[in-house]
Amino acid sequence: MLQLTEREIEIFRLMTKGLNNTAIGNILGISRHTAKSHVCSVIKKLQSCSRSEATFWAGKYNLF
Repeated sequence: MLQLTEREIEIFRLMTKGLNNTAIGNILGISRHTAKSHVCSVIKKLQSCSRSEATFWAGKYNLF
């Protein structure tokens, strides 16, 4: 999928569920800062302007 790493795909799935960075970090056992870094990477790789735009496209194209 768009050259996302396995970790970025995990992060993206959690993003589409509406979870914030702290919640994502807690689920994956990483800091919220690391989660934020992954979220930013996902948004950039998807050429989106925001977290909500990235999740919109995931829903529109049934990515998860």
